Amino acid sequence: MKQERCLITFLCVACLIISTSGVAAQPAQQESETIATALSEAMDLYSVGKINDGLKITQDLLEREGLLSVDSIAIYEVMSLLTYSKGVDYMKLSMDYLKKISDIGPCLIRLPREMWPQELRDAWNKLQYGSDGFLCSQETRSDVKTIAFMEFDNNSVGKYQEELGPLGKGLAGLFAHYFRNISSFTVIERDKINVVLTELELQKSGAVDRSTAVRVGKIIGAQYMVFGSLMQLDDKNSIMLVRVVDVETSEIIESIDKEGKPEFAKAVKEMVGELSGKLNVVLNDDVKKLIQEAGTDSDNAVTLYSKGLEYMDRYEYKKAYDYFKQAYDLDNDFVEAKRKMDIYRPLAKG
Repeated sequence: MKQERCLITFLCVACLIISTSGVAAQPAQQESETIATALSEAMDLYSVGKINDGLKITQDLLEREGLLSVDSIAIYEVMSLLTYSKGVDYMKLSMDYLKKISDIGPCLIRLPREMWPQELRDAWNKLQYGSDGFLCSQETRSDVKTIAFMEFDNNSVGKYQEELGPLGKGLAGLFAHYFRNISSFTVIERDKINVVLTELELQKSGAVDRSTAVRVGKIIGAQYMVFGSLMQLDDKNSIMLVRVVDVETSEIIESIDKEGKPEFAKAVKEMVGELSGKLNVVLNDDVKKLIQEAGTDSDNAVTLYSKGLEYMDRYEYKKAYDYFKQAYDLDNDFVEAKRKMDIYRPLAKG
């Protein structure tokens, strides 16, 4: 759980730097670092299933006087995660901690974070939906564009429709993963897209089209929405379509079609470079290397990963973890599958 420890420490210290300055900040910084160390210990206990011991640490921290707002948020965040892991009987209490964070200030830090299980992420986004808090974590620099990737439609024929299953979910995830390596873009989390689709009752409306992409894009604050489809015709032929819509103008500004052997994972890597170029972003050699080394070229690994995402969205974490692990076992370079494994390993034990 080293990843979680680093995130908690960064959270407390980074937010402290934002909220305080000068000599007066020194005692507060020391206190914040002490809290970060204690929360790291609580996360270690979470990773080995000692939930109540971890909660005892967070409860003791809450009793301290003069807590900074950002430190209170960090404590409630860990309390929510620990409480959530205790099961359905503790769900309401876990959500109450999220409400406490929101009451303190949803925009003081960037939430939700990757370490949160999907149900907590969804609960946070639903809590913020329709308020300023829904967009407060977005990048606001003029030289950075916000982009979001909607799940690709699986239009395969015959047996391939079932065999590929939710592959479109994983392919969209790969696009997002690769684009996070490009500093000119801020990728909006898929969670927000899913919450908007649910709130607008668009989940069962069929294939994603331009109007749906624009409608969702306006709510999540995206400048570009990417959607598309995959189709496998037989063992040797497939088609993958990618469309980019400018949310402000509602116009499709770029289109990429890729035909050939059904090698969708490899096609995504090729299309990332092509798509970024069409959006007037030149990738340097370092970014190209990152993209080539990240993710996977294995369609089988992506299919397993996609099934993991599907179960993750259903909050069936044991099955999600198993599929993420299978994807990683198939390709040990698939860092995104490994990252999801690390997040859901503690919850898979329950």
